[in-house]
Amino acid sequence: MSPDRSAGVPPAVAGASRPRAPLWSDLIATFLGIGRLHPGPGTWGSAATVLLWAALAYETPQPFRTPTVIALAILVILIGIPAATQVSRAYSTKDPQFVVIDEVAGQLIALIAVPLSWKTFLAGFILFRAFDIVKPPPVRQLEKLPEGTGIVLDDVAAGLYALMVMQLLLRSGLMK
Repeated sequence: MSPDRSAGVPPAVAGASRPRAPLWSDLIATFLGIGRLHPGPGTWGSAATVLLWAALAYETPQPFRTPTVIALAILVILIGIPAATQVSRAYSTKDPQFVVIDEVAGQLIALIAVPLSWKTFLAGFILFRAFDIVKPPPVRQLEKLPEGTGIVLDDVAAGLYALMVMQLLLRSGLMK
C-alpha cells in the first residue's frame, strides 16, 4: 500500500471530486442550466424570464395576469432561497454567478402589472438589470444576508426598484 500523498493538496488536485449540490437545487438555482451560459449569466437568466413570462402572459386572461406573476415571483423566491443555499454551500461560494434564480425572481417582480408590449418588456428588463448591477441602498446591504437569503433578496429589492420606476413611467404616460 502506497502512502497517502494527497495531504495538504486541494481535493480537486488530489483526485477527489468536489461536493455537488442536489440535482433539484442545481436545476432550480441555474434556471434549468441557463445560468451556465456566458457571458453574463444573470442577463441570460433575466432575458429568459422576460421571454417565458411574455409567452405565458399572452396566454393568460387579462384579469389573472397580475396575480399570476405575483404568485410566480413568490414561488420562485420560496423555492429559490433553499436552492441557492444548497448550491452556494456545495461550491463554497457566497454568490455563484451561475445561480440565476435570483434574477428570475427580481425580473418577475419588475414585470408586475406591466402591459403586454415589447416596449414595456424591454423597459422592465433594462430597469431590472440596471438596478441589479448598480445595487442602490439597501440592495447591496441585502447581499450580506446569509446564503440563499442574501443571494435572492438583493435581486428582489432590485426588482422592487424596477417595479416602482416602471409604474411611475406607465402612470405618468411616458410609457404605454
